[in-house]
Formats: sequence, C-alpha cells, structure tokens
Amino acid sequence: MPPKEARVDGILLIDKPAGWTSHDVVAKVRSTLKKETGQKVKVGHSGTLDPAATGLLVLLVGNYTKRAGEFSKLDKTYEAEITLGATSTTGDREGNISPKNAQKPSKERVRGVLSQFTGQIEQTPHPYSAVKVGGQRAYKLAREGKKPQLQPRQITVYSLQLTDYKYPLLKIKTKVSSGTYIRSLAEDIGAKLGTGAYLSALRRTEVGDYNLKKALLLKEINTGNILSGLVKL
Repeated sequence: MPPKEARVDGILLIDKPAGWTSHDVVAKVRSTLKKETGQKVKVGHSGTLDPAATGLLVLLVGNYTKRAGEFSKLDKTYEAEITLGATSTTGDREGNISPKNAQKPSKERVRGVLSQFTGQIEQTPHPYSAVKVGGQRAYKLAREGKKPQLQPRQITVYSLQLTDYKYPLLKIKTKVSSGTYIRSLAEDIGAKLGTGAYLSALRRTEVGDYNLKKALLLKEINTGNILSGLVKL
C-alpha cells in the first residue's frame, strides 16, 4: 500500500465482463483505491462499452483523466457476432426481436457485402447510442418513445474480416475509427444482404496500441494489482 500522499496516476486496462456498465467499472476501481489507500483518486474511462458488451475498457487514473479526449480518439478493434434473419428495436439482443423471412445468403455473398463496408463510409449513429442530441443521450430519448434526430458522420473501417459464418450467425473482426457504432454496422450489413440483422455479441479487443493481454479481470481487482497494472506515458 502506498503512503497516503503518494500520487496514483496512469492508464489501467480492464477486461469488462457482460452486465457491467462502464460507470460501474469506474466506480469499482475508485472505491477499491479509496478503501485501501485512504485516497480519493480520480478515475474515468476513455470510451464506453455497452453493458452487454465485454472486453477492453481503458481507464484513466489521477492526472490522466485530463487526457480523456486524447484517448477517446484512438481506433478500436472488435470481435462481433451478428444474427441475420431478424431485426431488433435496439439493434442488439436486448430489444424486441422480429424475425424476417429472408433467403439464406451464401458465404460468397456475405464476403461481397462485407467488402462494401471498408474504407471511409457514412454511418448514422444508432438511436440507442450514447450520442448526445440537444444535451440528452439518444438512448434516453429512444426509451421515452421519441425519435432522436441523428446526422450521418464519416467513419473509417480499416479492416473487416469474416471469421465464421453458419447462418444465421455471422462473426466478424473489425478495426474502426473512433465514433463507429458496431450495432449500426451490423444493421447496415443486414440491410444490404436483405436479411435484416442485429448485433448479438460484442467484444472489444484493442484500443489504439492497447490490448487485452495486459488487462485485469474485474473479479480480481485489488489495490495491489491496480497499482502494479498502471501504465504511465
């Protein structure tokens, strides 16, 4: 345990489990540090993950919280499972699922469609995203039955690989620019295939040069491994 006057600063990599919000993880790390060191340490994150998603969450500790804008702009890599042949009101498995009568596309057809989603493309953020509209989160407006007015934005999909396909499940690995919404990408792929689609699983594996190899499991969090796991630039 460091002396109470010691500064606690750095980057902390966490492998977020499903069911936890990004805020929950921040609160867990903050309370653990305060309980065992007696310090009230600032903790924030550089980019949210939906509760159902798992994977890399980059936390900023101490003075590094001032650099949130810098880290939020880093590219991201995801592994995603997309379910074809149905749509969801929320774009993921949490919403109301509506099956769609569609023909099963061949693997060649799937590969061809995926190739259309690489490079610089326009994407409209999903209504159930954390984008702010008039000072409110889009998903809060959507949950109230309102339709948030979202404008398309330019994103970059650096790579989009088909890793497995057994209809209706389509698995991909993709590296994208900051601000890309994978559930929107899943829906757009389904629309192009004519099958409909929703995001059924998502795992973030990389943020910039940071990856899961050095990430701590949330269930193993304690002050010792938090302090030893801090990365400083």
